[in-house]
Amino acid sequence: MNHTLTKSEIVASIQKANRFAFTTGKAKETVEILIEIIKRTLASGENVLVSGFGKFCVQSKRERRGRNPATGDALMLAPRKVVTFKCSGRLRGRINGKGK
Repeated sequence: MNHTLTKSEIVASIQKANRFAFTTGKAKETVEILIEIIKRTLASGENVLVSGFGKFCVQSKRERRGRNPATGDALMLAPRKVVTFKCSGRLRGRINGKGK
C-alpha cells in the first residue's frame, strides 16, 4: 500500500532534520510560504521549475464534449486550465533506483 506524504509530515521532517535549527512553528511557516509562492505563480499562468525535482506547468484545455456519468447525457465541458508535473531526469532516475 502506498503512503501519501502530508504537509504536516514535511514540516516534521524539516524540524527533525534540525540543520537549520527550525522550530516546528518556523518549519510550518516556511512550508506554507513555499506552497503559497508556488500557488500564486501557477495561478498567474507561469510555470514553476525546481531544479533536480521537476516542473509544474499550466496547460490550457479546449472546450470538449463530455458525458454526465450519472445520466449518460452529452454535454460540453468548458475550456479550463490544469496543472501538470514533469519530473526531472534526476528524480526519475532516483525513483527507478538509479542515482542518489
